[in-house]
Amino acid sequence: MATDDQLVVIDELLARPFPAQETQDGFSSSGPGHHLSVLQASRDFWDDPGTEIVEAAEQEIDAAFQALTSALTTRWGKPEPVDLEPCLWSGEPVPEPLAQLASLSDTLLIWRPAPGRWTGLAVGQADREFPIMLLAAVGDAAVLPAGE
Repeated sequence: MATDDQLVVIDELLARPFPAQETQDGFSSSGPGHHLSVLQASRDFWDDPGTEIVEAAEQEIDAAFQALTSALTTRWGKPEPVDLEPCLWSGEPVPEPLAQLASLSDTLLIWRPAPGRWTGLAVGQADREFPIMLLAAVGDAAVLPAGE
């Protein structure tokens, strides 16, 4: 998916109301206070986890992440990094989409394009055999960890 197409998806997520219940549709999920979408994914690495193949996939996803980060920064200014690692170890329930994102990535870049909402980007992977993914999230401002 080209950067312009990814921006369209993000704009659609920002405009969409949050549903009352959790929903899943292919590579997207939504629920109270959040939307999460996989914008791009590499192949999986079950059959051939060779270093060259993994590095090529990482570079492709990173290039897409950098291009989209640049486009969103031009639109909304410098992003804020959010450390997701504490979400894994807090011992407290973690709201979505932070729980899903924390299981895939350790950092989320966020922008605050609309009052009460944030938009975030992360690159993540569930485990080394799974695809590397570029993820977009939109959440209610109350869903951010304390101190953000």
